[in-house]
Amino acid sequence: MIQLSLAEIAEVVGGTLHRATGDEVVTGSVEFDTRKVTPGGLFLALPGERVDGHDFAAQAVAQGAVGVLAGREVDAPAVIAPAVDREGGNAYVLSGDTDGAGAAVLAALAKLARHVTDRLANLTVIGVTGSSGKTSTKDLIAQVLAPLGETIAPPGSFNNELGHPWTALRADEDTRFLVLELSARGIGHIAELCKVAVPRVGAVLNVGSAHVGEFGSRENIALAKGELVEALPEDGIAVLNADDPLVAGMADRTKAKVVLVGENPSAQVRAKDIVLDEQARARFTLVAPQGEAEVRLAVHGPHQVGNALTAAAIALELGATPEQVAASLGNAERVSAHRMAVSERPDGVTVINDAYNANPESVRAALKSLATISRSATPARRSWAVLGPMAELGADSIRAHDEIGRLAVRLDINKLVVVGQDARAMHQGAHLEGSWGEEAILVPDVTAAVELLRDQVRPGDVVLVKASNSYGLWRVAEALLEAGSK
Repeated sequence: MIQLSLAEIAEVVGGTLHRATGDEVVTGSVEFDTRKVTPGGLFLALPGERVDGHDFAAQAVAQGAVGVLAGREVDAPAVIAPAVDREGGNAYVLSGDTDGAGAAVLAALAKLARHVTDRLANLTVIGVTGSSGKTSTKDLIAQVLAPLGETIAPPGSFNNELGHPWTALRADEDTRFLVLELSARGIGHIAELCKVAVPRVGAVLNVGSAHVGEFGSRENIALAKGELVEALPEDGIAVLNADDPLVAGMADRTKAKVVLVGENPSAQVRAKDIVLDEQARARFTLVAPQGEAEVRLAVHGPHQVGNALTAAAIALELGATPEQVAASLGNAERVSAHRMAVSERPDGVTVINDAYNANPESVRAALKSLATISRSATPARRSWAVLGPMAELGADSIRAHDEIGRLAVRLDINKLVVVGQDARAMHQGAHLEGSWGEEAILVPDVTAAVELLRDQVRPGDVVLVKASNSYGLWRVAEALLEAGSK
C-alpha cells in the first residue's frame, strides 16, 4: 500500500483516532491475520465465526502494527498501553459505524481501497467475472501481463467484499496492473465491488448454472455479471466471450470498446487449429488484429483455451505483441491450489485434483479432460471420476447432478465414485444411462472414498477428484498422492 498517516486514513474512512497523534505512518501491508502482520502495517480487526479480530489487536500491535482498523472500541489498556506516551506508534483508528463491527470494518476497508487506487495514476485495474473459470483466468492474465509491468493479483479465489479491497491495497506507486476477480451472490454485488477499485478493463467469461439457486435463473446471473462491463469508462475495454450468447449480448450494456474472444468466427481474438496433447494441454493458433502466433499451453484442459484467449485479448489491448502473449501463455503455470492440478505418482497413477469448486459447466470440462488424458495412451488407461456434490444449484440440483452422472457414462469413464448423499442423483443418472454393477459407486463420505480408491486404484490409472470446496474432496486427491509416495 502507499504510505498514509493514521490521520489520513481516519479522514478517508470517516473514523475517529484514539490514543494516536495521527502522524503515525502506515508503511507496511494491511492484514486481517496477526500471523502476517509486519512492522509498519495496519491490522483489520474483523469479527469472524470463530474468533473476533478485536481480541487480537494487542497482539497485532506487539508485532509492529502502526494501527488497528476496528469496528468498535477495543479495551485500551490491553491493546495500546504502550501508546499512552505516544511511543511506538501503537494506535488504532475506529471506523464510524459501530452498530455492526464487521460491516463497519469492511465499509472502511472499501473506502480506503478506493482512495488508494484512485491516487495511483499509472494503475490499470482489470476485473474478471463469470460463472466458472474466474480464478484460472485471473492467474493467466496476471502472468501474461507481468512482462509489461509490475502486476498484483489475489491469491486463490479471494474475490469478495474482503478479498477485493485487501488485494487492491497491495498496489503501490510501482504497480502497473491490478487484476481482480469479482464474485457475486446477488444482483448488485459486482456493481459494489467495481466502486472499490474502478476497472478500466473488464472480462466476462461465461454465464452458467453456478449459484442459480441464489439468483433464480441464468438470465439473472447474466444481469449480475454484466454489471462489470456497465462500470467501465468510455476509454475502457470489455472482453466478452463470443461463444456464450448471454455474454456476447452484454456488448450493448457498455460504453467501452468491445473485444470478442472465442472460437466463433465473429471473435476478434480467436483460436484455430486446436489440438490437445496426452495431458489435455492445448496447442492452437492465436488469431488477432495484431497478428497471429502459435500457442502451446502448459495448463491442462480444453476449457483453458477460452481462458487463454481472454488473457491474450487483454494483454494485446494493453500493449503486448502476439509473440509476447504466446511466450507468456506457454510459460504460464497453474497458480491457485486444487484447480486442475495434474500429478503423477511413481507407479504411474495420474491424479487430477480439481476439487476447489464445482458447477455443471466446470464438471463437464473436467470430465472431458479426464477422458482425453485417459485415452491418449495406447492402450487406453483406466479412468476414475470421483465426484462430490455441486452446491448452490437450488431447484436444479437433482437434474444437474443426474446429467453429470449420465455424461460420465457417455464419455465412457470407467469408474464413477459419487461421494455423499447430496450427490446421489449423479449416481442414479449414471445407472439410468446404462452404468451397471460397480461401474458407478455411491459412498457416504471422503473416508469411504479414500478406502475404496486405495484398494482398487492400479498403476497407470487416471483419477479425477472434483466437488464444491465445502465438501473437502481435495483430501481424497492428497490421500492418493500420499499413498503413492510410500
